[in-house]
Amino acid sequence: MGPPILAVDTRSSAVSSDASSSKFHHPIMETPKPFSSVTVGGEKPLNFLRVFCEGIIAGGTAGVVVETVLYPIDTIKTRLQAAHGGSKIHWKGLYSGLAGNLAGVLPASAVFVGIYEPTKRKLLEVFPANLSAFAHLTAGAIGGAASSLIRVPTEVVKQRMQTGQFASAPDAVRLIIAKEGFRGLYAGYSSFLLRDLPFDAIQFCIYEQLRIGYKIAARRELNDPENAVIGAFAGAITGAVTTPLDVMKTRLMVQGSANQYNGLLNCAQTIIREEGPAAFLKGIGPRVLWIGIGGSIFFSVLERTKRLASQWGSTEDTKSDPSKQQ
Repeated sequence: MGPPILAVDTRSSAVSSDASSSKFHHPIMETPKPFSSVTVGGEKPLNFLRVFCEGIIAGGTAGVVVETVLYPIDTIKTRLQAAHGGSKIHWKGLYSGLAGNLAGVLPASAVFVGIYEPTKRKLLEVFPANLSAFAHLTAGAIGGAASSLIRVPTEVVKQRMQTGQFASAPDAVRLIIAKEGFRGLYAGYSSFLLRDLPFDAIQFCIYEQLRIGYKIAARRELNDPENAVIGAFAGAITGAVTTPLDVMKTRLMVQGSANQYNGLLNCAQTIIREEGPAAFLKGIGPRVLWIGIGGSIFFSVLERTKRLASQWGSTEDTKSDPSKQQ
């Protein structure tokens, strides 16, 4: 017999377990369900615009903080992955391209969380309570798809600058368009989606499900250090699993007009033929470190900013509606 059903009732601040009552009042426990569940019934109707705006603020803030703190690790990871054979790795300019990258990271992170949060809450109303993981997976993929329109050009410019091809973001954009056309800004788009859609979906699903389980065990809301630890674990696991896709994405994005690789499949075949399967794990150390620490910072900043934005919104509602004042 498996474990009892776990449920979080969002209608009250208390976190409960279905087993706590059924264990003593029923001789046979209810059949276990495969995922942690969230009860959303009885809540106020979803205010899409408000949740979207709160997500925009929280996502943009978290994205900028993480990118600024961890940019050097990302630069090292990119240079390791872009190196062929015995190519020498240079260690100067680890913050090269940061300013231009932040100009893309801010709106991309804002759009992702702004789409993810209301989509997640709506899907939690649609999916059965015991299948909340599918709501998190789907919302993560939808948020990732929306933000990819900003993230891919940002990633292309960033990685070209990290590998020393351009001195500034404006020059990078101008020269990429001049030499490769507008499509050059979306080099490696298919590999980016192949990597980032499952990455976003899996990372946020792991994070959300672990938070649900931890809330049930702790019977209270989580604090910032606890959110940070859960975020680090979710990020590290997801980062390790998706490293081969990240290697191919990097190779396609930095090749420029040389066209060494003709698409994702050809890239994989060429890497295996010329460098062996081990090349797909290039940069896994910096990547897991970067995403693990990044997940820790991102989710703790995200949760704190969401709380602050929600509290500010509630205060404004109270000021605008005298009937809500005590």
